[in-house]
This record gives sequence, structure tokens and C-alpha cells, in this order.
Amino acid sequence: MLGEYRIQGRGAAEIAADVERAVAGGELEPGQHLPPMRELAARLGVNPNTVAAAYRVLRERGVIETAGRRGSRIRPKPATTGREQLGVEVPADGRDLSTGNPDPDLLPRLAPALAAAAGQGDRRPVRYGDDPVDADLLRVARAELDADGVPAGPLTVTSGSLDAIERLLTAHLRPGDAVAVEDPGWGSLLDLVPALGLRTVPVGVDDDGPLVADLRRALESGARALVVTGRAQNPTGASVTATRARALRAVLRAHPETLLIEDDHGHGIVDQPLHSLAGVTGHWALVRSAAKAYGPDLRLAVLTGDATTVDRVRGRQRLGPGWVSLLLQRTVARLWADGAVDRAAVARSYGARRDALVEALAGHGVDARGRSGMNVWIPVPDETGAVARLLQAGWGVAPGARFRIASAPGIRVTVSPLTDADITPLAAAVAAAVRPSPRRSYA
Repeated sequence: MLGEYRIQGRGAAEIAADVERAVAGGELEPGQHLPPMRELAARLGVNPNTVAAAYRVLRERGVIETAGRRGSRIRPKPATTGREQLGVEVPADGRDLSTGNPDPDLLPRLAPALAAAAGQGDRRPVRYGDDPVDADLLRVARAELDADGVPAGPLTVTSGSLDAIERLLTAHLRPGDAVAVEDPGWGSLLDLVPALGLRTVPVGVDDDGPLVADLRRALESGARALVVTGRAQNPTGASVTATRARALRAVLRAHPETLLIEDDHGHGIVDQPLHSLAGVTGHWALVRSAAKAYGPDLRLAVLTGDATTVDRVRGRQRLGPGWVSLLLQRTVARLWADGAVDRAAVARSYGARRDALVEALAGHGVDARGRSGMNVWIPVPDETGAVARLLQAGWGVAPGARFRIASAPGIRVTVSPLTDADITPLAAAVAAAVRPSPRRSYA
């Protein structure tokens, strides 16, 4: 049960806030059961409906989960802490390969494009009521979407991929609905879904993308939405092939009511073609982020989809931030149109580092995955031990727990900081961490 901690509060908001504080402070741990609602209500001297409302808020925020007759308990990875808390503290003299950041040497210089965007047009400041989307950005984005075979649809702009996905999910789903997600998959998304009061349904991933049988089971079990990464999948580097895309479309056609969300954050940094699933279902969206190719601080993504979905996203956005900065939109439009990023060279650079690491690991008998993007996924029998041993050797990697629901343990290595000279010692360190010598003791 709860051990020494006693939940406090008189109102639903106070009770929920007290539980959140206790989770964030470690006084309530993942997996711990909360008292039955009537029991807690009697102890606090409040109506059971008050406790029920507090528990409902905590479920919607992704802090607790209901386990049927076993009652409510703290989620294994509560949204109050988030999967980013499962990081590593890399010593000052160590190498941090855990962040997932792009190589800064491959990002374009922003100052010239920002200055040009600031002086664009009649120099009149953007005002309330102005068109919230830059026409040049839409024009260049639409041309590339057409070239990639993405169906025609209206476009809008959001503050990055996760902002877009949140708006898309809330535009169509309600608390309690299930979302099919890649497993292993993007940790921020795996936090977001339960924080919205939704349920995650894991779909396994191999190098060719989501597993067809897993997706079929997820949709047949009632999942109302699917979030899929077309290429540079995080953390595995998977890239959906033409064959896999055809099979996935066939499954989706049998469930036309599914909300399909495609995350194309790999646009601009990979040499794998996009095999989009868009248009198979009634409601769909494709999100194309600028973060990996042009810089995370730009916080911008272009979104297209069916008319109803895009209209709902625009409408909700108007009630919040209103719009994404036109200055940033014009900056990205200029970078995009002017070819500020040599996409082929960027893809070759990340590809060379990925391939070299995967090959070096294979030489040690260690399997690894990394078809596209900037990460390599390495299955391990004990990820906690592997991460700790690599830290001792001076290498910081991301523990697989950041990215997993039900899939097997692993570690993620971001290749962006690697040089040619790093590959051999890193591979040797990983091999030693994955399969430590039986003569060594870690007791």
C-alpha cells in the first residue's frame, strides 16, 4: 500500500495536487496502490465523489492508472516525472550520446535567414488578425509533399511535432480512448498519450516499420488512433518500406474510422523515401518538423491532413497561442527554399556514422539496428547494467526504458557527436557492457 505517506486535501484539486507532489518528490513510487476511494474519503472527511473526481484528474494527467478490481495505482512512468527523467548524468570528461540532438555542424546558420525574414515585405509588424500562416512556407512545403505522394489537403503550422500530435489527438479523441503507438517509440509521445487521459496500445517495430499483425490486433482491440514514424524512427532508425506500407494500408482500410498521424521528423536528414499511409482513413494528418534539419530551437512543424482535422487544429490553436511566430515561419521558408541544408550530405554523414558503429558492433558479435536517422538501437539483456558500465567507461547512452512499453530492453546511442576515431573504442565498450566478463564482479 502507501507505506508512510498519507494523502492530504479537502477538495478534489487539493487531493490531486498532493498526490502529484508526492510522486514528483519520490514519496509515492511507480506501482504503488492508492487507497480505495471510500476509504480515503472517510479518512479525509470528504464525500467519496470528491476523491473520485481527484482520481479522475490524476488519470487524465497520466499520473495514475486504474487496474480493474485491484484499484488505482501510480503509473510505472508517471507523467509528472516523464521519461526524460530516466536520463544519465554524464561526467564532464565523458561523451554524451544520449540526447538525440542533431550534429550542430550539420545545422544551417540561422542569423542570415532570420535577418532576411525580419526585413521581408513592407516591414509592418505582424498584428492580431493577420493571416497566421506564411504563404511562402506553405508553397515550398506543399511542393515537397506533392513530390512525396502525400494527398492534397490544407496546411497549417504548429510549434513542433509534439504540439501537432497533441492537438490532433485532442481534436478527435476523448479520455479513455486508446492510441496505437510504436514500441519501442518516441518517449515524449509515450508520456503525452496518458497525460491526455488516453491509453497506449503498443505496436512492435522492426527495421521496416510497425509490425502488421500488431497493428491489426491493436485496431481490432479498439484503438482509435495510430501514430507512426515513416523514417528515422526514434529510437530504432526504422524506415517504412513500400512493401510494409502496402500491408499497413490494407489493415487501415479495414478500420477507416482510425485517426492516422504520421510523424515525418526525419525529413531533410535521411535518404530513405517516404512511403506515406495518408489518405487511407477518413481522418489523417502528416507532420513535418524542422527540428532535426534546421535546429530544435525553431519549434516549428508543417501539418497537412483532411479538411476537418486541420480545421479543428486551427480552431483550437486560435484559442491558445493563436499562431506560430511569422518570423520563424519566414525563416524556415527561406532556409527550405534556398537549400540551406545539403540534405544528401547530411544523410550521408549520419549514415556513415550509423553504419560504421553497427558494423563495428557486429564485429564484436553485438546486434544493432539503425537503418535511418541519427540513432542506433542496441538490444541488451540488462539495460540498467549496460548503461552503468558504459558510464564507467566514459560513454553516456540513453536507457531503453525511455522508449519502451512492453518491448525488450535496449539502449539508444545517438551518433551525432561521434567521430571516426570514436567508433572502435565505443563498440568495444558496448560489447564489454553488454556481455561483461564472467570473471568480473559487480556485486
